[in-house]
Amino acid sequence: MTELVGRALRLTVIVGEDDTWHHRAVHTEIVIRAREAGLAGATVVRGLEGFGRRSIMHTSRLVSLSSDLPVVITIVDEPAKIRTFVPHVEEIVKGGLVTIDEVEVLHYLGTYDDDDVGPLQS
Repeated sequence: MTELVGRALRLTVIVGEDDTWHHRAVHTEIVIRAREAGLAGATVVRGLEGFGRRSIMHTSRLVSLSSDLPVVITIVDEPAKIRTFVPHVEEIVKGGLVTIDEVEVLHYLGTYDDDDVGPLQS
């Protein structure tokens, strides 16, 4: 059983959905490594619109047909676990934004038996 309450760190990674690491989407690689590292969880959200350092607008509006929309990966866990995981992110992410901020977890309770954890669904 995983329990997380109180002071924690939130790792946020923003990349383009077309960014890859060894022929795999960067966001997928981060989620797989987070799971392998035993982190509390990871969430990937696809953005509707955004721009980055080069001010190139990426949007889901049909007119522009942009395929490289922003993707936000969020991971919250104990500070030591997040700090230990950061080198994996730095290895994978070659463009984008990586931030860490302190958060207070009010409620999180993940339950599973090790026998119930199967392969990552793709």
